[in-house]
Amino acid sequence: MRITKVLAVISVFFISVLGFSQAKKLDRIVKKDYQIIDCTIAKMSDKTVEYSLPGETLQISLDVSQIARIDFASGRSQTFDAATTSPDSSPNQVIANAEMKPNTIAVLPVPYVNSDNQQSSEDMAKLAQNDLYNKLIDKSSNIFPLTVQDLRTTNSLLHKAGIDHNNIDETPIADLEKILGVDNIIAAKVSFTMSTSATATTYDTGNAKVSNNNKKITTNDYSTTTANTQMYYYYNVYFDMYKNADKIYSQTRKPFLNLKDSWMDSITYLLKRSPIYTKK
Repeated sequence: MRITKVLAVISVFFISVLGFSQAKKLDRIVKKDYQIIDCTIAKMSDKTVEYSLPGETLQISLDVSQIARIDFASGRSQTFDAATTSPDSSPNQVIANAEMKPNTIAVLPVPYVNSDNQQSSEDMAKLAQNDLYNKLIDKSSNIFPLTVQDLRTTNSLLHKAGIDHNNIDETPIADLEKILGVDNIIAAKVSFTMSTSATATTYDTGNAKVSNNNKKITTNDYSTTTANTQMYYYYNVYFDMYKNADKIYSQTRKPFLNLKDSWMDSITYLLKRSPIYTKK
């Protein structure tokens, strides 16, 4: 009897865990204004999609013309027409998903990840992105006829699409090009580990005084010890370049030095050897 009760409790436990894990799986609607909706889709037709938000039973209807893509919980994806109508315009006015600017290159946020704990720094991701952007601007004559998209434009469009340094690697390049309206993209990543080395240096000083009979000697000795701790950074810099969603350049480099900013040297090295860079 006791075994039966134990089995019953275990069965209820596993059913609850299974139900909880299944409840966590949601469908995802990506709208053409780049808004992302995690939900449970109930019905679909040629004109509307009906869904409910997590924890709610109320069904919301959304016009298909506002949807760019649906990622179903099963893993299947469905894309929709890239054209949409503006809420403030007449039904016959059609606007593009994003205005494509030919011969324009965008610099994505650069994930800056500690390989030991997989923690990513938002500040360093922006710093690395800004550093790469400035290198391109400084060498604009070397990448002609390409024009570099302004960072504010790039980051604003990514923010509207719900994309940042944490999930940038999960978004297909073809989608990023449509979101940003560019035909060229630089996608870099910096991973690193750290170690420390401690050293101690001792300095001795002393004064000796000899008496006239050369027998009595007095000394004043001083000893000073200084401790130093040096931090070393071991980087892997990944550098990918895309044109019209095709990868045209992919390299990985470890900096020669193990200093905090050594990753910048690798970025410069890889950029100057990329196919868009020409020596003047």
